[in-house]
Amino acid sequence: MSIGACPVYAFGYESGQQTYGVTLSSPSADNPSWQARAGTGFDRAHFLVDWEQQMVAGPMGKQSISGLPNTSPKNGMMWEVRFARKDGTPCPHRAQCTRAKQELRLLGLQAREQSEALQAARQRQTTADFAQQYAPRADIESTHAQGIRRCGLRQARYRGLARTHLQHLTTAAALNVVRLGEWFAGTPRAKTRCSPFAALKAA
Repeated sequence: MSIGACPVYAFGYESGQQTYGVTLSSPSADNPSWQARAGTGFDRAHFLVDWEQQMVAGPMGKQSISGLPNTSPKNGMMWEVRFARKDGTPCPHRAQCTRAKQELRLLGLQAREQSEALQAARQRQTTADFAQQYAPRADIESTHAQGIRRCGLRQARYRGLARTHLQHLTTAAALNVVRLGEWFAGTPRAKTRCSPFAALKAA
């Protein structure tokens, strides 16, 4: 069983599968760090986390020296990891890890379940299987948007589940009639619109 978009996709992905047998088919947000955007830096995926010991191994194999609770948990990070100056300062790959001139890399980590689910979700959405499974969502969303624009689908005209269900059926029938009319008239399909957010992300 699979469902569409969910704002807590990465966090509910594993628990949803284990508890309910449901797979949330929706992309998770890309890593916003400059290291990930540059494609040449060391982002979170390059660090190996030992959750039992609360230790982290850096890309060059150096071990962290401390793991402390995050002082600002509102950003979703539960604890912070620091590395020794003797390891980070002379490292030849320092520029790929941090842009700070003096301070070393400070790595923020979420709780284990959330962190592992997010990494698994980001890895999964790069596969061909995910793209094939996610493709039908575009058709569903276009139908839903058309129902909202032309038939006021967001609001029910009547009270009660039975009457609301009848409205949904008549709305679906009306959309089929509209599409048949456009097909017989030879109306070309509109091009897929790019959302302002997608345009900003591309820029």
